[in-house]
Amino acid sequence: MELQLQNLSRQFGRKRAVDHINAALTPGVYGLLGPNGAGKTTLMRMICGVLKATAGDIRMNGKTMQELGERYYSRLGYMPQDFGFYPDFTGREFMLYMAAVKGLDKKSAKSRTEELLSMVNLQEAADKKIRSYSGGMKQRLGIAQAELNHPAVLILDEPTAGLDPKERVRFRNLISGFAKEKIVILSTHIVSDVSCTADTILMMKNGRFLLQEPMNTVTDRIRGKVWELLAGEREAAEYSRRFSVVSLHHENNMVRLRIVNETPPSTDAVSVEPGLEDLFLYHFGGQEHDAKEEKD
Repeated sequence: MELQLQNLSRQFGRKRAVDHINAALTPGVYGLLGPNGAGKTTLMRMICGVLKATAGDIRMNGKTMQELGERYYSRLGYMPQDFGFYPDFTGREFMLYMAAVKGLDKKSAKSRTEELLSMVNLQEAADKKIRSYSGGMKQRLGIAQAELNHPAVLILDEPTAGLDPKERVRFRNLISGFAKEKIVILSTHIVSDVSCTADTILMMKNGRFLLQEPMNTVTDRIRGKVWELLAGEREAAEYSRRFSVVSLHHENNMVRLRIVNETPPSTDAVSVEPGLEDLFLYHFGGQEHDAKEEKD
């Protein structure tokens, strides 16, 4: 199984949200990272056929979306960032409805619905109205519906946004369980979710892939550029003003800072092993990256 993105572009007026992207994706989990406006949601909507490409092709095993037609869409599973639920449906009714939309026969729809409700731990709430579900329950229902048709490509846009830490861990485990023998594209601003689940990092900036790198080597490029040091309160404030600070912790009237910089920020700074959050800050330290995705 291979999903090929070939010179893929999408223009909105004068803005090019996706700019000549090329990639060949094979089974595994791809963490799609980037700041607001990078083009992540636009790219995923194009892969799902929600938006049409201005230029370029999307191919599955060498054949274009147009050539494959319904065969292409039947192999997709999509959980958008703002998923629309019917609040008066029960969880089970919603799953059966989505199964019908995806073309499953009644027998398959029923068995697959029960299997997935159990898998996402919603069997006890299956006959309750969705309006009564918590945010975490709705997110779990969202990924369950995306899995109904056994997709070969599963696309998840900000699936853990707004979830508490316990729900995020549960969701990450679900994604890892679903990821076997399929392509999973996971877009998120929560770097820890990606570092725990992704095999490959796709980092976007200004509509292009800044890097496409295996998770186990992605931080190699900033080794020797991440530093820790202890400083007083006043010094710490000055370091925060002058450098990209990943984190700071107060320790016995001192402040421990973690800084990303090409050279040591002081003679007391010690080089430390880099992480994915350090890499993100290295590339996007001057850009806002809260939990809200671009709406392009």
